[in-house]
Amino acid sequence: MKVIVCGAGQVGFNIAKQLAHQRNDVTVIDRSPELIRKISESMDVQALEGYASDPDVLERANARGADMIIAVTQSDEVNMVACQVAHSLFTVPTKIARIRNQSYLRPTWQDLFSQDHMPIDVIISPELEVARSIVRKLAVPGAFEMLSFADDKVKVLGIRLGENCPVVDTPLRQLSELFPDLHITVMAIFSGESINIPTPDDHMKVGDSIYFAVEDSQIRRAMTVFGHEEREARRIVIIGAGSVGLFLARELEASDASLNVKLVESNKKRAEYAATALNKTVVIHGDGLDSEILREAGAQATETIVAVTNDDETNILSSLLAKRIGTERAITLVSNHIYTALLSSLGIDVYLDPRETTVSTILQRIRRGRIRGLHSFRGGDAEIIEAEALETSPLIGTAIRDIKLPQGVLIGAVRRGDEVIMPRGGTLFEVGDRIVMFAVEDAVRKVEELFSVRLEYF
Repeated sequence: MKVIVCGAGQVGFNIAKQLAHQRNDVTVIDRSPELIRKISESMDVQALEGYASDPDVLERANARGADMIIAVTQSDEVNMVACQVAHSLFTVPTKIARIRNQSYLRPTWQDLFSQDHMPIDVIISPELEVARSIVRKLAVPGAFEMLSFADDKVKVLGIRLGENCPVVDTPLRQLSELFPDLHITVMAIFSGESINIPTPDDHMKVGDSIYFAVEDSQIRRAMTVFGHEEREARRIVIIGAGSVGLFLARELEASDASLNVKLVESNKKRAEYAATALNKTVVIHGDGLDSEILREAGAQATETIVAVTNDDETNILSSLLAKRIGTERAITLVSNHIYTALLSSLGIDVYLDPRETTVSTILQRIRRGRIRGLHSFRGGDAEIIEAEALETSPLIGTAIRDIKLPQGVLIGAVRRGDEVIMPRGGTLFEVGDRIVMFAVEDAVRKVEELFSVRLEYF
């Protein structure tokens, strides 16, 4: 597949890296000579310096032969024009653009991106994706990640194992013996920087982070098995009334009228705007780093603080200050990956990387075959993939124990109609099964081929 990536920032860099690793033909365009040099030196792609919306630059990138353009520069307008030029002059079939300004996305202007006006096939709004991710995490206290697959029938949860976990040092094969009616599959164990795809004889240790698949109806019980019985947040303090904070507050207002939500914003005009835009959320003008402001917001009696300003340091410090005052849990937006290794030791319970969220959303849109869902981890080191089994797939009618899956792949759950199956060695796959699996980076392309529509793969 021939792909043009416009923008060599963090998102563009990681998109290009993952697509190139999977042997796609990738061209990256950016006006920064430093970023272009970094791209050229670190991966096997064509890198061009120039404006992504410039027809001459797109022609040099062989846009006429491209299958897709992904516009993720820092400018919404450049992204939109790049897609328009790619469509009008070069007939690029698929156009994806990152749009951050929420004014463009208002329902009032929904015809803007239609085929008759500015034909963009997929619009990615990082702020909205991050806010939705936070809502999912709030739904399962104790989990640092909550992903939904198979039309919400299967959840994949990420949790850390503490001293109170009753099943540490227990071989995984014994989990089904100890809890025969609990439908879970441990899909991956993260120990420090290493990723382990577990076997039935492996066991979990205190301090490990694990990802497990579970049937939606059994989330609470599964969390208890792993020692997590945190109460659901009813009182929430949001720091920052930017696009993420404002959208999050709106989502919480719409989801549960009984929630007590406070929003703290340091910019007076933005605070005033938020107060008029929200119905039930209490908006406080003040600094999230001021302990008196946090106390006014009720941080001392709050289950969760969510820090989502545009400044990493403010988010980290306001989270730590709130926890010192008495807040039980902190969810923190952090864009600079330098900080991520420190967050757990500092006491941050959950952190969000907007780059990772955006990359996952884009990759989900561009996977070939019957890929229905996807989430990428640690800059593409691993992915959780949901795929639909077709008649052409070699999986059909074969027991799991007889399938030679690529090394680094583990199947976590299967949805068949309304039934969720936790796979065992004798499980047979049927046409239409929705299969949720964990795959390390080197195995992702092989997984994609297993579920491809095209017969020549087999």
